[in-house]
Amino acid sequence: MIALKTEAELDVVAENAQLLSEILVDVALAVEPGVETSELDRLAERRIRAEGAEPAFKGYHGYPATLCVSVNEEIVHGIPGPRRVRLGDIVSLDLGLKRAGYFADAALTVGVGPISPEAARLLAVTRDALRAAIREAKLGGYVSDLSHAIGRYVEGHGFHVVREFVGHGIGRDLHEDPQIPNWGEPGKGTMLREGMVLCPEPMVKGDDLPVRVRDDGWTAVTASGALAAHYEEMVVVTADGPRVLTGGMWEAYCRRRT
Repeated sequence: MIALKTEAELDVVAENAQLLSEILVDVALAVEPGVETSELDRLAERRIRAEGAEPAFKGYHGYPATLCVSVNEEIVHGIPGPRRVRLGDIVSLDLGLKRAGYFADAALTVGVGPISPEAARLLAVTRDALRAAIREAKLGGYVSDLSHAIGRYVEGHGFHVVREFVGHGIGRDLHEDPQIPNWGEPGKGTMLREGMVLCPEPMVKGDDLPVRVRDDGWTAVTASGALAAHYEEMVVVTADGPRVLTGGMWEAYCRRRT
């Protein structure tokens, strides 16, 4: 079942999304050489609770932390701990919160100081694939249009999408229908309707091998050790086109980094 949000519900969801995007940018700005991933997790939780919200991930299916921190070949669901990030690493941050009965969820990947040209290209391709998907979130289209836009863009630039994990709807539950794979044919499946809130989230990697999950049961990694990146936004389908509720995260991060 896909829950269409009313205007009143969208007001709450939009406020939560904006709050989440501000917190996620602050966490991203704290990613510096030598910082422990557990420090980033504590920062995210402090900020969320200070705003009267709850961490969405902590305890979800047993996940032990507030923030997912995935470094280099780690794709998603990396558990924060004593690991210190190093110059040249790329770090994916995935964060969610709940407030007033509604969830927000977003992700971005940042570099630690100067990164390799290939890493920078991976991040740019993943961001642009997300933008391509968002452009397809319009009335009369289909969920698979977003999936196709991601897969076509990524593969066209020599990278590969993760097939084991997908984007999703969001609202009163963290993960709602519909699922949004990062590949597929356009014009299939669920038609997009006004009031649908979607979380497209391209996860992109440098190899075409099946994903592995480490012994912790959570951390998904590339099989070959190839780099991976992950971006996620919240977008609502409206009569006037896609409305990005977490918009401007990357731009805010870059602006504040300079």
